[in-house]
Amino acid sequence: MFNKILIANRGEIACRIIRTAKRMGIATVAVYSDADADGKHVRMADEAVRLGPPPSAESYLLIDKIIEACKQTGAEAVHPGFGFLSERAAFCEALEKAGITFIGPGVKAIEAMGDKITSKKIAKEAGVSTVPGFVGLIEGPDHAAEIADEIGYPVMIKATAGGGGKGMRIAHSKDELKDGVRSAMNEARSSFGDDRVFIEKFVTEPRHIEIQVLADSHGNVIHLGERECSIQRRHQKVIEEAPSPFIDAETRAKMGEQACALARQVGYVSAGTVEFIADADKNFYFLEMNTRLQVEHPVTEMVTGLDLVEQMIRVAYGEKLPLTQDEVKMDGWAIEARVYAEDPFRGFLPSIGRLTRYDPPLDVDGIRVDDGVEEGSEISMFYDPMIAKLIAYGETRDQAADRMGEALNRYRIRGVGHNIPFLSATIAMDRFRKGNITTNFIAEEFPDGFEGAAIGDYERGAMQVLAVAFARDDAERSLRISGQVANRGKSEIATVWTVREGRENTRVEIRPVEDGYDAVVGGQRYAVRGALDATIAVFDGNVNGEPFPVQIDRDGIYRALSFGGASMRVLVVPPRVADALDKMPAKEAADTSRLLVSPMPGLLVSLAVSEGDPVKVGQEICVVEAMKMENVLRAEKDGTVAKIHASAGASLAVDQTIVEFE
Repeated sequence: MFNKILIANRGEIACRIIRTAKRMGIATVAVYSDADADGKHVRMADEAVRLGPPPSAESYLLIDKIIEACKQTGAEAVHPGFGFLSERAAFCEALEKAGITFIGPGVKAIEAMGDKITSKKIAKEAGVSTVPGFVGLIEGPDHAAEIADEIGYPVMIKATAGGGGKGMRIAHSKDELKDGVRSAMNEARSSFGDDRVFIEKFVTEPRHIEIQVLADSHGNVIHLGERECSIQRRHQKVIEEAPSPFIDAETRAKMGEQACALARQVGYVSAGTVEFIADADKNFYFLEMNTRLQVEHPVTEMVTGLDLVEQMIRVAYGEKLPLTQDEVKMDGWAIEARVYAEDPFRGFLPSIGRLTRYDPPLDVDGIRVDDGVEEGSEISMFYDPMIAKLIAYGETRDQAADRMGEALNRYRIRGVGHNIPFLSATIAMDRFRKGNITTNFIAEEFPDGFEGAAIGDYERGAMQVLAVAFARDDAERSLRISGQVANRGKSEIATVWTVREGRENTRVEIRPVEDGYDAVVGGQRYAVRGALDATIAVFDGNVNGEPFPVQIDRDGIYRALSFGGASMRVLVVPPRVADALDKMPAKEAADTSRLLVSPMPGLLVSLAVSEGDPVKVGQEICVVEAMKMENVLRAEKDGTVAKIHASAGASLAVDQTIVEFE
């Protein structure tokens, strides 16, 4: 076996590979940019080598620097993880010339499958069903319009060297197509250094199903069943599971056979994934083959019991696969949720900053957390915004979903915006629980964006009681501090409080008991049992005998509570204070209607207007790039540009003014 391997990646996937290598007794080398000098993966590895400045083009994408790091440390092999150089044939080729083993497929397979157009041609030759489309390169918007007219709308624009949702757009009309082609080409050029795109028919009511394949250098090829990856936002997977609630045994066998046939056709060696799109009648079509480890590989590991990273390492060393197709078993169910640094209440805009609190829910049964951060880590604008992958296993899909819901409620992340409320709301939805999901799920369920889950009357009352319980516990703690008012105790603290949400008041009657509180809200009785921690916390007790892991934070004089994707920001005060506040005039928000501000920290890529220009509603004003994604900002109404506050190439802070209108 290899004595030492280098991981040409960062974050959670680098940490995940290091864990397996250590278990196998293999020494590890990490590489890092200046932004990751204090990264978790750097400290986990046995050695670490600096690559360069934060931008990936000046660090993680430098093939020569990585090869130099291998020679410097004596690493015999390189695992690329996913993203960055993982599907770059030139990287694999350069390693081979340097006598270093690439832990992944060979150059020919990467080249063949890395180009979406070539891969479709090979798939047809291998007898794999493919999506109708134009198998060739798009020369520009006009050429794209001609092809779309022939295929019929809607169509999908895809970067030929793409992946991870980058360089992809759906167009339902000629106008959408022209904007989509331009944005897809720009995004592809920025992400992959290759702006080539192609077009294919967009399948309606689609489900994204992928097959995990594993092949060795001795001619053995097997598949490890399917993963359902239909819940996506901007073509980026958000929640994945194995197996799929949609696929039956017969369809699984057919998809697996075609996936293995494609792998054999290109002489594939290592772990890889063949992605399909399936319609409501279980007709399925080849999308692409990812010649690397997938982000969502843990769900396959959980149901098969195989460590895919270990198998990749063993296959790269020349070993045979440890099992045959007949020996592959899928037991139980696994669901993965991608935890991103993004604000779902602001259109999922990326969030950057320091993790002031980070506490993953490792004490929940059946839970696995793959992360590359810890408390104090910095979420940078230079890389993908994923914080962690939360994986829940259960004997059934319902059990896995229940465990996922509990784990999300207990996952504490502070310092940056995150998508846990959205994940919690999605997991709890009846449509998700029934497995009625397509790639349109998020657009259909949240057409106006995510505003938080609805709160039932019982849950709202329980959260209000907990807000009062925490406030009352704070008051009692203050009375015990030396030097406070003497001869007062718990019994003298008010038992009737007002919970104020906005300008709405709710009366809460509360009484301390030996192990908690009894309370009444609107005629409903609540028994709160368990310890109350006045610091940032998850309530670990129960309400009326059932676990109710509400997260409670201080927000100035307010308390912010969240549970199951629902959130509340309340002020807990005595009734007389609430009466006084009712008499205060409501604060009016500042008028920002004349300003176009940056909704996120990022780079101002381009400005499409100048001072004095008239603009129409929907007209493009500028493009802001953040965490590898392009965001086009448009005029919300007709007007005239009065002043430009930032120029192209400028780094923007969140809410920074870009353009001011008359």
